[in-house]
Amino acid sequence: MPFGRPATAAPAVTAAVVAALLALTVTACGSQKGGVGAQSSPGARSGSASPSYPPPPRCAQAAKTPVAVPSSPSPRADTATPEENIDQPPNYADNHAYRMRASLSAEQQASGQASAELILAELAKVRKEGGSGEYGSFGDERVEAALARLGCGEEHGVSVGNGYYAVYTGVVCVSGRVTKDELTGEVHGVYAEPQPGEGPCVENRGGH
Repeated sequence: MPFGRPATAAPAVTAAVVAALLALTVTACGSQKGGVGAQSSPGARSGSASPSYPPPPRCAQAAKTPVAVPSSPSPRADTATPEENIDQPPNYADNHAYRMRASLSAEQQASGQASAELILAELAKVRKEGGSGEYGSFGDERVEAALARLGCGEEHGVSVGNGYYAVYTGVVCVSGRVTKDELTGEVHGVYAEPQPGEGPCVENRGGH
């Protein structure tokens, strides 16, 4: 019977092929499942969702960490009392929100005070050297050089002009005036909307 033997061998071959295909399918599913699991593991997601950023640059930092002491914020010249707000329009606060400063913690205030002392000491050298110009103010390059001696540069939002200076220490703002007749320094938080192009410590001179 010439056709009997191929007929009986076909089921065996078919069964072997099916078994091989099933084995490949199971193996493929297993590896695919493992790949998806690796990609969707909580560790992988949290790692990609939390990239590390460099800390903001710091300058004018004291050699020793200052002790934090509770203190009240420095009064602002443009801070009005409740009585003075009576005749102001209802949207006055919203229109002037861009002039708000960030609040400081006791630790930030202490760090800022230590930085201010360093800055004032360097600016005092400028005044001692003399050579003030028009209106008693010193050349911008001399004030910038004094701040540079403390490591404060353009990346710290240094702004100098007409006897005024402002610098972001990486923790707080220190700003004030340095002229022949006065040397001041104030510690405060960054402005919500500072003057464009002049760093985070210069009050916006525009309006809303």
